Amino acid sequence: MDERAIPVSCYIRTLNEERKIGAVLASVRNLVEEVIVVDSGSTDATVAIAEAMGARIIRQPWLGNGRQKRVAEDHSRNDFLLDLDADEVVSPELAEEIRALFADGPPPRPIYELRLVTVPPVGEPWHDFGVRRRHKLYDRRVVRQPDHKAWDQFKLPAGVKVGRLSGALLHYAFGDLAHVVAKLNRASTVRAAETRRRSRAEVGLRVLFALPVYFLKHYLQRGLFRAGIYGVSLAAISAFGRWLRDAKMYEQILATEARAAAKGLQAVEQGAVAPLPRDASLGQKR
Repeated sequence: MDERAIPVSCYIRTLNEERKIGAVLASVRNLVEEVIVVDSGSTDATVAIAEAMGARIIRQPWLGNGRQKRVAEDHSRNDFLLDLDADEVVSPELAEEIRALFADGPPPRPIYELRLVTVPPVGEPWHDFGVRRRHKLYDRRVVRQPDHKAWDQFKLPAGVKVGRLSGALLHYAFGDLAHVVAKLNRASTVRAAETRRRSRAEVGLRVLFALPVYFLKHYLQRGLFRAGIYGVSLAAISAFGRWLRDAKMYEQILATEARAAAKGLQAVEQGAVAPLPRDASLGQKR
């Protein structure tokens, strides 16, 4: 461990993440005092790479997005935590910025927002568009990750001031467009099942009309138009992935209604063939 390592525990959730886990660990192992990998059953070289690079391995069957992070929180030795996905690399600029926060003791704020910069499989990182901000550096004494299967981003506590860091957290989000499709398909299944159930009418309207809205949100609001034809492709796939959540939720509503109707029909049929209750007065002599 680097003598300049700061009193922070970095945690990473993994499942077959050999593609980038080495780069992720290399970007933080001399920055923080502790690196924890919470692995949910990798069958590739993920765990071997992590162990070779000095990470502490917690083997935990998958509990869900937020709950898996809470396992990491519970196993961390430090209260300040750095939450990384297995495809997020801390840039040298961000590492120095984080280190500077702890130069004179605990940071002045309990939560810090980082710039998540997408690195496409071809071309340069998208520093000027498509940037997202995430609360990745935080004090677990102030806030915890949600106890939820689908959601893994905490809500800010009322009145808590948040710091902003400018260095890039480089997000190697996908290896190719097929990878994007697979990730969005998995995510849409979980979120359709775990998101608060809306009415059939509302979800139906989303299925009918929301796809163009989702596309424009990614293409214009996220700025993917600046990535040229590749940006059009990614915006279309991302919009479809969001729409797929609506479609799967609508399918689940139909399935729930069908099961309820089947139970109701079964109850009616059972009632129709059940013997009539015997009137105790019948057969008695008057």
